[in-house]
Amino acid sequence: MGIPVPMATRIPVRITVNGVEYAAEVEPRLLLVHFLRDNLGLTGTHVGCDTSQCGACTVYLNGQSIKSCTVLAVQANGGEVTTIEGLAVGNDYDPVQQGFWEMHGLQCGYCTPGMIMSSHALLDRNPNPSEEEIRHALEGNLCRCTGYQNIVKAVQRAAELRAGK
Repeated sequence: MGIPVPMATRIPVRITVNGVEYAAEVEPRLLLVHFLRDNLGLTGTHVGCDTSQCGACTVYLNGQSIKSCTVLAVQANGGEVTTIEGLAVGNDYDPVQQGFWEMHGLQCGYCTPGMIMSSHALLDRNPNPSEEEIRHALEGNLCRCTGYQNIVKAVQRAAELRAGK
């Protein structure tokens, strides 16, 4: 017989995700990205590296763009999270999602949710960014498939859509 291992302490959390409040008991070490994917089934937020290098897990926490692989679910307790699934309104894409669709701002699509969330945050801060500003804002998001050309065009198109053009 082995030595009994005590069950990990579970901590109650309440997190509002895409406008819906969720209550759960989680292990203290559970990352927010895994809470979203495994506990809530919101698989649009991707796990790319678990080291905050790639940006595939980018979400909003209390209005700030964050990499959800660097935040524990317990740290989000009482907070509001917006994921890629929370941007569209019904069947209508958010302008950033529309821009990525129109300008083919993806290839395999793995980085796309993080790119869209980071682009959304950029356009919230700066509604008409230059190409250089777009590239700088997306430095924390890695794409292994594209040369970023269409991603930049997608963000520029999203800015136009937001401006009503």
